[in-house]
Amino acid sequence: MLFATTPPEAKRRALREALRSGRLLRFPGAFSPLVAMLIERLGFDGVYISGAVLSADLGLPDVGLTTLTEVAWRSRQIARVTGLPAIVDIDTGFGEVLNVARTVQELEEMGLAGCHLEDQVNPKRCGHLDHKALVPVEEMERKVRAAVQARRDPNFLIIARTDARGVEGLEAAIERARAYVAAGADMIFPEALQSEEEFAAFRKALPDVPLLANMTEFGKSPLLSAERLEALGYNLVIYPVTGLRLAMKAVEEGFRHLLEAGTQEALLDRMQTRKELYELLQYERYTVFDQNVYNFRLEETTSSSENQ
Repeated sequence: MLFATTPPEAKRRALREALRSGRLLRFPGAFSPLVAMLIERLGFDGVYISGAVLSADLGLPDVGLTTLTEVAWRSRQIARVTGLPAIVDIDTGFGEVLNVARTVQELEEMGLAGCHLEDQVNPKRCGHLDHKALVPVEEMERKVRAAVQARRDPNFLIIARTDARGVEGLEAAIERARAYVAAGADMIFPEALQSEEEFAAFRKALPDVPLLANMTEFGKSPLLSAERLEALGYNLVIYPVTGLRLAMKAVEEGFRHLLEAGTQEALLDRMQTRKELYELLQYERYTVFDQNVYNFRLEETTSSSENQ
């Protein structure tokens, strides 16, 4: 209700402990607080907040147009409703070294458990597109150090993402990752690896460093199963755009039908019912504040003439 009962500090501790467990943690992308609540109900390990998804939700391409204020506020809305740890994409840090430091402190205040910072030149682009450009290693090292120095909670997770695989090659990406770890990064996110062998090579090169795998659809990386990623030694996997893609395709198909048929009657069995929505929202529990909030009875039905 209202806010999750688990405080942010406890979520961060739980994430750190889970990363030491040796099992793969699964973080689907949440494009809204309601989706984050569903992720928790289904039994996932955490919530991921994608910069690409937030941009798309605003009707913008993923080229660094979103601001710290927009990302931090949306992240806060998502993180507050779930007891799971939430990590967020901060692109290139919304500016230079000082901006990165402020970003980390803002996100801590907003209840996030961690963030990832990438080594692209701004304006950045999706990590699975061609013709990316990278900042010098030294510049990214300064940003990583600033992020580490700025956090107040030592359990706030600083993840360094490198996009070097598609620009400088696999070995250069590994060398950049080592430099970012030396600068203080807690975890490495090697973006757009192109084969299972490359995922394995990254783990072999950094045997003691937590690694994040990005299983985004329609990209350069093969869609490896959770079981395979765990066997390869990865610690955390994100599914950043899966929920948005599923939702938008369902909305598109539903609205096409509505336009053609003039009624949504035939779509009811594909919808979340009112009862299911209210259960997810924990609507009934709000009577602890006001007995008149939930003073009705919901019937599960597929008839358009009855309460849905």
